[in-house]
Amino acid sequence: MDFNRTKNLSIHQKSDLIYITFPSFDQTNLVNHCFSTKLGGVSKGIYESLNLGFGRGDDDENVKRNYKILCSALGINSEDLVFSNQVHGINIKVISKEKGEYINSKNNSEGIDGLITNVPKLPLVTLYADCVPLFFLDPVKKVAGLAHAGWRGTVNKIGLEMVEIFRNNFHSNPEDLLIGIGPSIGKCCFEVDEPVAREFETVFSNADNIIYPKDNNKYIIDLWEANKKILVDSGISPDHITVTDLCTQCNKDIFFSHRGHNGKRGSLAAIIELK
Repeated sequence: MDFNRTKNLSIHQKSDLIYITFPSFDQTNLVNHCFSTKLGGVSKGIYESLNLGFGRGDDDENVKRNYKILCSALGINSEDLVFSNQVHGINIKVISKEKGEYINSKNNSEGIDGLITNVPKLPLVTLYADCVPLFFLDPVKKVAGLAHAGWRGTVNKIGLEMVEIFRNNFHSNPEDLLIGIGPSIGKCCFEVDEPVAREFETVFSNADNIIYPKDNNKYIIDLWEANKKILVDSGISPDHITVTDLCTQCNKDIFFSHRGHNGKRGSLAAIIELK
């Protein structure tokens, strides 16, 4: 793999396994975290090789083995994983229970697109294949979270919802929060029809750097910039936001991309755990 593909993220390789982290999160030494690639697992066919999505047709045992491979590299116990079950909404679940109630069930958080916890050693998982992964860390209050921001989650401002829960539930100061906007479909590739573009125009009063008209009533949407604007408007310091420079569709040799693979693909995972 070309490790020079990104200037903003850190790429790690352990044997055949390759995963990505945010330097700002690494520097705190408070969390284990990553965004996976599709490299280094045991799945075959369209799921080759590090598929982390249950329920897509891959063998569940392969998916479990893939989680063990990745979690072992991260120093995480794969038996402790807490999963979301995403529906492109903005519902967020605070995981405050002791380990045991939510553990190792792919259906333990129905209809949830965001997870937050202040419990150490309780790794959170959200899944992707072009949608935007949002990583959150309050290094002062020691709270971590993940949000799944597809275009619907973006226009409905799931990033703002996350910040509000950090503020209201954990008394976080938004200026303390570190944010990572992870690999996802970039403005290079995210073409939409007019109805979707109109939804973005309704939400973003100044959308010149978010919506780019094309011919034939098509538009390009910059989901990275849209989510960054939502977060900055929520009180996050721009200096505390790391934005990916890796598009999943452009780099479908290392990422699963729903568009790039015409829906025939596995899933990538965002994982974060307070140490």
